[in-house]
Amino acid sequence: TGLMVGEALAAAEQLKNEGISARVINMATIKPIDRDIVLCAARETGAIVTAEEHSILGGLGSIVADVLMEAGVPARLKKLGVPDCFAEPGYPEELYPYYGLDIDGIVKAAKEFLGK
Repeated sequence: TGLMVGEALAAAEQLKNEGISARVINMATIKPIDRDIVLCAARETGAIVTAEEHSILGGLGSIVADVLMEAGVPARLKKLGVPDCFAEPGYPEELYPYYGLDIDGIVKAAKEFLGK
């Protein structure tokens, strides 16, 4: 969601170059959430990685988890964002790599999550 869409698109391209197929869904809003696209992606892939430039608690990842649980759709979920801790101060261009919210961080997290 948000600024992470561009990073995710570039990460998906890099993953593609490494033989890993990934799709990117631009969640323009998280409330209301597009339940249909979340459930479709979960059923087709079995794994979802969310990326957001704020806390992983109460944001996109949490809502996606709720959608999957309520629908009873089994899918693995990895939430990328600021962990539940006091955030480091700094400029976004410094903090995105620190929290793994840049292209390299998203690629690394996706590969680890998928066991690749």
